[in-house]
Amino acid sequence: MTDAPLVLGIETSCDETGVGIVHGTELLVDAVASSVEEHARFGGVVPEVASRAHLEAMVPTIERACREAGVALTDLDGIAVTAGPGLAGPLMVGVASAKALAVALGLPIYGVNHLASHVAVDIVEHGPLPEPTMAMLVSGGHSSLLLVPDVTHDIRSLGSTIDDAAGEAFDKVARVLGLPFPGGPHIDRAASDGQITIDFPRGLSSRKDMERHRFDFSFSGLKTAVTRWIEAERAAGREVPVADVAASFQEAVVDVLTRKAVLACTEHDVAALQVGGGVAANSRLRAIAQQRCDDAGIQLRVPRPGLCTDNGAMVASLGAQMMLKGRPASDVSLPADSSLPVTDIRTGLPVHVDHDHAH
Repeated sequence: MTDAPLVLGIETSCDETGVGIVHGTELLVDAVASSVEEHARFGGVVPEVASRAHLEAMVPTIERACREAGVALTDLDGIAVTAGPGLAGPLMVGVASAKALAVALGLPIYGVNHLASHVAVDIVEHGPLPEPTMAMLVSGGHSSLLLVPDVTHDIRSLGSTIDDAAGEAFDKVARVLGLPFPGGPHIDRAASDGQITIDFPRGLSSRKDMERHRFDFSFSGLKTAVTRWIEAERAAGREVPVADVAASFQEAVVDVLTRKAVLACTEHDVAALQVGGGVAANSRLRAIAQQRCDDAGIQLRVPRPGLCTDNGAMVASLGAQMMLKGRPASDVSLPADSSLPVTDIRTGLPVHVDHDHAH
């Protein structure tokens, strides 16, 4: 792969400072500095705290990535950076850093979409994406079902959450159960010791809801149902069975996510499902998705847990795909856009170049 592009990717959309280096489709390094411990006492990510942490971590993380990959900055062929969606302050730190590198090194810059990057990361793990691929991205900020004919050019949103994201529900239920932040891993661990004994609601899965919100998700009602159940137990003087509540809540989330994802594949005649985002690290989600995909004859692709959470490797992977497919680079004036729609796979394109939009 001597002629494959060597791309450095920067990810700062939330609380992870991620720097990855990819050579074509080969991952050389994935360096991450997380500020999650600084946010734990607040029970959620504080944008100003995250922005400051990105500023402090950026140069050391870039230096560590280059050192571990055995690559000099002057060896690079391109820079990719998450331009959105995400938290405005953190995004600006990443975009400004990427611009500085691109200008100083005279390299093309690719301002890419955070959600598209979560899809592209699987290329460095499992090889080229089937076209089309169905992608289900589930994290603290997003729960989306995407039809992906071409990860560099054509992504179509089939559905998303209409209230809380799946990861957000995990965090909120964990807090009610007295488990630490972030809630996902702690609920996963607690659930492994529990039984699925409580029938919590499956949002937007009734016949009427399936007509209007076929591929959309809703987790706000589930979160409220869990909270009320716990409050009723405590009011009755009973000890709350944390492991059973965790297992039952987790099952409700996983059931509706996997059911809708497999249905989307079946109805759109797509033979491959890729699951990404932080919640994709959940062991029950992986197991049920595998079971249901096997039953439906669908290929399941899930990156290893470290590549499911936010990282720079996913951004570098998408940047490398942009270069391999000859997509135009972004203008160096590209903005950070906290509400960038998933259909805009790149941002900051020169005015004479059409933006990517779903067809």
